[in-house]
Amino acid sequence: MPVRARAAIDAPQARVPQAEAPASAPSVAPAAPVEGRGIPISLPKPGAPAAKKAEPVAPVEEAPAEPPAVQAPPPRFALQLLQAGSCTLLVELPTGEPFASRDPGYLLLRDLLRAAGLPDSPRLIGEPVRWPLLARGNLDQGPQAALEFVQSFVAARMEESERSRCLWLVGLPAIRFAGEGDEGSLFRELQVDGLGATWAVPGLEALMEEPALKGELWRAMRRVRQRWSSEIQ
Repeated sequence: MPVRARAAIDAPQARVPQAEAPASAPSVAPAAPVEGRGIPISLPKPGAPAAKKAEPVAPVEEAPAEPPAVQAPPPRFALQLLQAGSCTLLVELPTGEPFASRDPGYLLLRDLLRAAGLPDSPRLIGEPVRWPLLARGNLDQGPQAALEFVQSFVAARMEESERSRCLWLVGLPAIRFAGEGDEGSLFRELQVDGLGATWAVPGLEALMEEPALKGELWRAMRRVRQRWSSEIQ
């Protein structure tokens, strides 16, 4: 055998490198299901304005409750209704008691009636009107209630007397609560709904304390006495 050939046989055979088997991929456990994956998530649309943050609303202040109306205190007075010929008289009682035959106020009233040409012995009509009517209770007895009561009382009595042609209001309580007048109404005629023509006269006490008022009263009487003088004649 030739030497070259033997050498080829005797020479060790070179190892052919073998391709390594690919490493097995690590086993991956299946991912656990995500909770809530089925809930849709709303995303803002492109170009949509961002929602404004709500501003805090100031608390609404409640209007304070109106205080209850305060009733005016009741006025205090006493009035007597009388009839003298064709005139009805609503006279303030200075002491709150009915006239006595010798009272200075009653004697002055008789003088006024004689000066007016009327009978000087007037006839009493009912009991005196004293206000307030009740000493206790929740009944409204303020000025407006007093006015309505006095006017309705006098109107009812005048309807019963067909002879009444004029109403004298003697004293400020009579002027206020029958004639709706005041001190500025003295010596004047007042037209009152339901009562007709009335004449405002100062109170008997005022006439006694201020003699000058008698002269003014006499001058005013000459202007208004025609309302009752025609029947006398």
